[in-house]
Amino acid sequence: MPTVDDILEQVGEFGWFQKQVFLTLCLLSAAFAPLYVGIVFLAFTPDHRCLSPGVAELSRRCGWSLAEELNYTAPGPGAAGEASPHQCRRYEVDWNQSALSCADPLAGLAANRSHLPLGPCRHGWVYETPGSSIVTEFNLVCDDSWKVDLFQSCVNVGFFLGSLGVGYIADRFGRKFCLLATTLTSAVLGVLTAVAPDYTSLLLFRLLQGLVSKGSWTSGYILITEFMGLGHRRTVAILYQAAFTVGLVLLSGVAYAIPHWRWLQLAISLPIFLFLFYYWCVPESPRWLLSQKRNAQVMKIMGHIARKNGKLPLVDLKMLSLEEDVTEKLSPSFADLFRTPQLRKHTFILMYLWFTSSVLYQGLIMHVGATGANLYLDFLYSALVEFPAAFIILVTIDRCGLIRPLALSNLVAGAACFAMVFISHDLHWLNITVACIGRMGITIVFQIVCLVNAELYPTFVRNLGVMVCSSLCDLGGIITPFLVFRLMEVWRGSPLILFAILGLVAGGVTLLLPETKGVTLPETIEDAENLGRIAKPKENTIYLQIQTTEGAGT
Repeated sequence: MPTVDDILEQVGEFGWFQKQVFLTLCLLSAAFAPLYVGIVFLAFTPDHRCLSPGVAELSRRCGWSLAEELNYTAPGPGAAGEASPHQCRRYEVDWNQSALSCADPLAGLAANRSHLPLGPCRHGWVYETPGSSIVTEFNLVCDDSWKVDLFQSCVNVGFFLGSLGVGYIADRFGRKFCLLATTLTSAVLGVLTAVAPDYTSLLLFRLLQGLVSKGSWTSGYILITEFMGLGHRRTVAILYQAAFTVGLVLLSGVAYAIPHWRWLQLAISLPIFLFLFYYWCVPESPRWLLSQKRNAQVMKIMGHIARKNGKLPLVDLKMLSLEEDVTEKLSPSFADLFRTPQLRKHTFILMYLWFTSSVLYQGLIMHVGATGANLYLDFLYSALVEFPAAFIILVTIDRCGLIRPLALSNLVAGAACFAMVFISHDLHWLNITVACIGRMGITIVFQIVCLVNAELYPTFVRNLGVMVCSSLCDLGGIITPFLVFRLMEVWRGSPLILFAILGLVAGGVTLLLPETKGVTLPETIEDAENLGRIAKPKENTIYLQIQTTEGAGT
């Protein structure tokens, strides 16, 4: 008797219904990009200097240019690699006194400027930017610059905590319920972030948004995977992640057009409310409904899929009981991820792969830093690098499967980091080239590990498995800034050595996972346990018995 994938072959594996759902949910993936990396534009730190009362008036009276004003009134440059003193220190001088000359106002105060006392920026800062950011509004510079890191860490803390709770909700109450609830909450919190009156409330709203926003993206990913037939689920899952890259590209344009952070935050938050229309556009996953033994709803959705795809409607559908659980519904639990030897191995390896992906992906970006003066173009170029990664995946996985490309990409990323240790900093073009190779490799890892994660767990615990394992990605995002900048204080190449070790080890342990090419999605724990082994007769598979109108008439 046929399995779920066999039924999808009859009602359509990638017909009009699946294409409509896929394109609809891709909008959700693109909209998640600003939530994930919008901090780049929301909290950019422009060039700044201490505000000294009287300097602006003196500059206007003397007719100075900006360069002359800085030369006459601000401390000179500091040691290489250090922040310029004028960003956080100012001369303790009363610039309103009339005795100051325009030729050299400090000459009459001290023979050598180095003898003049310096003090903190008591009166605030002057920012050289036409727009605004969280940094410029709340003065998150100098002694308070760590608050920007805390702001970003709170998002990842939210992702981390939300991965556990939201994953359970999706497996317990359904993918669609989780998708709609997290989407509404995320949209409301996004708007509240845009109108936050102070830094503390801003931090709170960002943390709460992190708790739910990743859940909506992951629920959409799981829905796409479970609606597609065996021959298409990998391709659409990769393209769903590529839609995230489209969101990155669009974000650079929107941020350029809206340089003020509050309006930008509104621009990326308000469209999320439109995803509430998914209530009418996207049905619940039939696979999840089957695991909950809600046969009538499965019958209705399968008939809807058949009609949308122009196939013969199903007039009868019966599901045989699972041998291991005749009367009880399958309810997910955290213990299920470690219940059997193979599931334990898969869970630990996937956790490490997610952690490594995050550390290398974000770490490479932080280590290379901005290579030009244009924030928007730099962000755009780095986003465009991810499109070739998606193309490489689409070309190779049908021929090579998932495990070998995943292992090779980890090795490439690790090797690129190791090579960068020995490249002179004067060879800027070579450093950037090798860094881009590493970025492409780890981008491939990011996309494939999500697909592998979804294919290694049985249906009733699949969403929980993806959420729990990917939570290590968020843990990596929390600690990566500290790893990079603390190790760079010891030696600039130290982070690269750590990244190389993580990447090379990840490439090795990946080969311990079973290949899922051409394998039906596991429905039960036994199916998941037997992945990669010699095929055995399936006794605990969810079966469907179907009659079409044509069959009923013969």
